[in-house]
Amino acid sequence: MLNGKTILIIGGYGMVGRAICRELIHHQPETLIITSLLESEAKEAVAALKKEFPETDTKLLPHWGNIFVRASLKDTPRAEVLSNPEYRIQLYRDVLDSFTPETLESSFLAQLVMGTTPEYPGVKPHIIIDAVNTATALAYQDIYNSAAEVHDLYEKAEKVWEENERAVVERLLISLYTPQLVRHVQVLNEAMQRAGTQAYLKIGTSGTGGMGLNIPYTHGEEKPSRVLLSKAAMAGAHTSLLFLMGRTPGGPAVKEIKPTAAITWKNIGYGAIKKRGRAIALHDCPPEAGIKLTPGTHFDLNERPTAPAENGVLESVFIDTGENGLFSLNEYTAITSLGQMEAVTPEDIAFNVIAELRGLNTGKDVIAALDGAVLGPSYRAGVLRHRAIAYAKHLADEHDVPSVAFEILGPPKMSKLLFEAYLLKQMYRTMEAVAQVDIAQLMQDVEALARGNADIRRQAVSIGIPILMPDGETLLAVNRGKGEHRWERTAWDVTPDAIDHWAATEWIDLRRKNMERWQERFRTILDEIAALPDPLENASSQFGRTMTDPATWALDPDINLGEVAGWIFSTEEQGMRMKG
Repeated sequence: MLNGKTILIIGGYGMVGRAICRELIHHQPETLIITSLLESEAKEAVAALKKEFPETDTKLLPHWGNIFVRASLKDTPRAEVLSNPEYRIQLYRDVLDSFTPETLESSFLAQLVMGTTPEYPGVKPHIIIDAVNTATALAYQDIYNSAAEVHDLYEKAEKVWEENERAVVERLLISLYTPQLVRHVQVLNEAMQRAGTQAYLKIGTSGTGGMGLNIPYTHGEEKPSRVLLSKAAMAGAHTSLLFLMGRTPGGPAVKEIKPTAAITWKNIGYGAIKKRGRAIALHDCPPEAGIKLTPGTHFDLNERPTAPAENGVLESVFIDTGENGLFSLNEYTAITSLGQMEAVTPEDIAFNVIAELRGLNTGKDVIAALDGAVLGPSYRAGVLRHRAIAYAKHLADEHDVPSVAFEILGPPKMSKLLFEAYLLKQMYRTMEAVAQVDIAQLMQDVEALARGNADIRRQAVSIGIPILMPDGETLLAVNRGKGEHRWERTAWDVTPDAIDHWAATEWIDLRRKNMERWQERFRTILDEIAALPDPLENASSQFGRTMTDPATWALDPDINLGEVAGWIFSTEEQGMRMKG
């Protein structure tokens, strides 16, 4: 079925897209059209395939641009579209007006499918493999902040709106998820019918890495996160629309593979830590420059001057997870730990994609079996996880860096927990030592470490995770010139409740009550370890963490930051996945 075909891979630069391309070449298609958002990405993907398969007869064609907009805007950054009145109105009409032939024919996605792009006229794909995370692309448009801006405008509705205020409303309207998804599917369906596309296979998402409403990873708001739930809602809506598309006469065969685990990994290395393509600048906040959190005052970090970056950038050991960015060793350990998202490799996904396109029944086509077709954590990822962690640990030792957290993954609570555990490990090394030390001594030690260790302060402050000192009033934080977290983006009143809220979710909290909580955590874990059976007497698979499992803290007395964070998410947050 694949030999001699023209195949369009949307998102061919990504981890999954590349794995699929490598697998496809073995089946000798005539042409692979490999797309990505950026020109450099598409060309890099093609160059890598040509280098890996120098003797292939398959034509490899790069293409690039935003598939969710018309061709004339495909290379325009979204921020520029939103700031340009002409572009905003055009996008509004393309998404929310009636679906017309002009809407279809001007769409970059439709031109790719129908073979009407200027670059490759007449090249129509027989098969389309869509490896773009559509739910993420549509859901992460900050609709909630846009809605809040519009609400603020209504507070002064008695006056005529000015141009900048109209822009606020327009941004909200063109950030609505469902109309964008519906228009995307309309364009795709009509274009494939016109082009005579034979098969369409979507790499979908559950939106939560296979976890439920108890998913512990949030973006600073309530739990469950409305941002994550919006993404999951889009993922489910997309599957429903594809299900309808598969039942539409005249259309292609429609399939969806839906991974329900963290997709990892692309590379493991040491170097500059980049977020959205830019290296994270280094900042520091010595204790004497800390911000006093005086109850009754108004906190507005933006009123402070932007702190100048220090020389150099944040460098550490990383595990590159593709679209999700760079993970630290311990972020990766936590998110793939037993009961969390766990993991599946791009090659697992590619195998199922190729098998389905060849007509084999994998049982993983969601459209054919909505209830049982999810692709869960894989044996391969579980086996290789130990190798990845071991190699990253080797690099961390070689470069003498802790690789604690980068805050690229998203949830600041994970970064907060990892840094708190790291500080305790630096002082006491083992859980037993932390659990047994007098709390007054612990408080003295943790304050001395925060004051004396500028390296760890720089790492935490530079990624937007401030340190609340033991006095509960001194916050080691700087204005980084970019408000990524709500506490640093907008002004708020300093109250005990507000301090407790941010300290519980986004700040390294060195206050006594939090240190006591850490002691209690470690005592609970130690009790669990003590209750484990002797493996010589009972080595049943019913025990997820055993004395002989090298992935857990039981074998190594040193505090395992990632495993501890995973335990907290599973136990305290009740965020453990039901199916492994």
